[in-house]
Amino acid sequence: MISLQVIVTALNALRRNILRSVLTMLGIVIGIASVIAMMEIGAGASGQIAAKIANMGSDVLMISPVAISSGGVSAGSGTSVTLTTDDVTAIRRDCPSVKAVTPVLSQGGIQVVRGSRNWSPNRIESGTPDYLVVQNWEISDGACFTERDVAASATVCLLGQTVVDELFDNGESAVGQFVRLNNVTFKVAGVLAKKGTNLMGMDQNDTAIIPWTTMQSRLARGGGMASTATSSGDYSRKNKYPITSVQYYPARDATQTANYPMPIRFNNISRIMASATSSDTVQDAISEISETLRLRHKIADGAEDDFEVRNMSELIDTITSTSSLMTSLLLIVALISLVVGGVGIMNIMFVSVTERTREIGLRMAIGARSSDILTQFLVESVILCLSGGIFGIATGRIASVVISSVLNWPTATSPTAIAMSVAVSAGIGIIFGFYPAWRASKLNPIDALRYE
Repeated sequence: MISLQVIVTALNALRRNILRSVLTMLGIVIGIASVIAMMEIGAGASGQIAAKIANMGSDVLMISPVAISSGGVSAGSGTSVTLTTDDVTAIRRDCPSVKAVTPVLSQGGIQVVRGSRNWSPNRIESGTPDYLVVQNWEISDGACFTERDVAASATVCLLGQTVVDELFDNGESAVGQFVRLNNVTFKVAGVLAKKGTNLMGMDQNDTAIIPWTTMQSRLARGGGMASTATSSGDYSRKNKYPITSVQYYPARDATQTANYPMPIRFNNISRIMASATSSDTVQDAISEISETLRLRHKIADGAEDDFEVRNMSELIDTITSTSSLMTSLLLIVALISLVVGGVGIMNIMFVSVTERTREIGLRMAIGARSSDILTQFLVESVILCLSGGIFGIATGRIASVVISSVLNWPTATSPTAIAMSVAVSAGIGIIFGFYPAWRASKLNPIDALRYE
């Protein structure tokens, strides 16, 4: 056990050269402060990323048709028509790992108008009431539209907070008010809760959500615009395209109809969005959806799917690994500072041993053992490092608070980093102070007393 007398003696020895002791601690202070600040900044960034991932939905699955390819040239994702509302019903019924599923249509460049005010949201989204379940979105005012509204293609909508702020006065309720989208009048059923920005930096509140049937029948491809064409004379399409009894194409037989069903307008959809019951069941949900759609679309074994199921795991893994990599690089830089501080302590301890050679010889001459000398110098080294660690923790916390308030960077207190810093400080004191202490304990008392 280290006695109190040894600690007091070590403190007195350090106090005799107070300036040298402070300068020696400075390397440890800088290193520990860097570790604390970097760990707290990294923890804050990780927490912010986790919150944004939770907002976007880490268990969200996107099902879309594959691209049409002609002559080796792809027309792009979603250009084929293979998904129907019956697929949505089958996924909801036959996939136990799926919590919610909705068809999704979206369109940009649509202005939302109220009186003399207008605003163009990032996107106009559409789906069923399950859209909010999939996106983990709540209603802050009013209520969501219903399945009856979807079946009736009702002109009702949900507005994001950014759209409400742009179209309505401060404090004015948007629920029950009327707005226009592409000259179609919509009643505001509810206001979406604030969500902030997504991982791409886009404002998620800058949106409006309507029933997907309304989007397809009233807004898609310019739907809802009043027709202003007038007839000239007695123009009639029947006159231009007279009905004839000539059959230009042979009728489809039963086999062709079964194998190659013709798309039915209003029943085909461009995208399906689903969410798994939990993050652990995402892969199960993907397998169940793929199996269900392959059976429904009559895809033979070994044949390629006419759809694709994607989730956010790759994006999440990429962002998380990038954040962890940057935090690790910053920690490596901070650890280099600690190593430099440790080397400085070793150097100062060698100087201290050299200066106190006669003292060491005298103590050995009156009965001090080698272990006592070793313990004495180790305690001095550890005190230096622990003192530097304490000041470094305080400096790192202050730096973290300043960075958070001045630069608006997210930070989070890391008790693990603080505990690790204390342990590392003591470890550096022992590791870098051991060899000088060992050298001191191995001095010959006679040579030490002769030392000039």
